[in-house]
Amino acid sequence: MDLEEELRQRLRGKVLVVGAGNTLRGDDAAGPAVVAALEGRVNAALLDVGEVPESYTGRILAAQADTMVLIDAADFGAAPGDVAVLETEDIAGGSLSTHQLPLDLFFRYLKENSQAAIFGLGIQPAQLTLGAPLSAAVASSVEALAQLLQSLLAQE
Repeated sequence: MDLEEELRQRLRGKVLVVGAGNTLRGDDAAGPAVVAALEGRVNAALLDVGEVPESYTGRILAAQADTMVLIDAADFGAAPGDVAVLETEDIAGGSLSTHQLPLDLFFRYLKENSQAAIFGLGIQPAQLTLGAPLSAAVASSVEALAQLLQSLLAQE
């Protein structure tokens, strides 16, 4: 199943799109960049949590979303810019995340404290250099993912 079809099936009810990442570390800014590109263009709640998603659990849970999707740079051994759907078990121990926070614990906490369907969208980074802009491959993926989400979450 391609990404568009999978997202079409999974994005149900009230949707919350969470972007995680450090905007000062190159491709780690992918999650916040997608959220910024969606601002004012979708029928979904949007939240940029930077590199500390655990600090936003109250706001995330208060959104009372039916579906939560966390977008983050993730090293899953693919080509730079590739996008993958990530489940909690895919990120066990935080091994895919570019951050120190074990995102599997964050996902589990949200699952235990909400009724939402929760999954991640990982974007394979090319570089995480401090002060660097998004790489061309990741910038292209950010734009394509934002357009896809905009079409699936169109304002009514």
